Amino acid sequence: MRGAALSAGGKPIIALNSRTSKGIPRIVPHLRESAGVVTTRGHVHFVVTEYGVAFLFGKNLRQRAKLLIDIAHPPMTGRC
Repeated sequence: MRGAALSAGGKPIIALNSRTSKGIPRIVPHLRESAGVVTTRGHVHFVVTEYGVAFLFGKNLRQRAKLLIDIAHPPMTGRC
């Protein structure tokens, strides 16, 4: 991740399913205590799920949260 973020033309991408096989969301607002973190938010430029791509580079925390919410759950269609 760090190498891709710092190299010319590098594209640091995290690709994951939006939920585990047990239906637990993978994109969450807080990490559980003792959860390991292997990269910084500054090095992540793209996050991809089955619902789309979030381009996070250069975004503030509020913008990043909105973009991640958009790809964490299926789009709400047909609702009033």
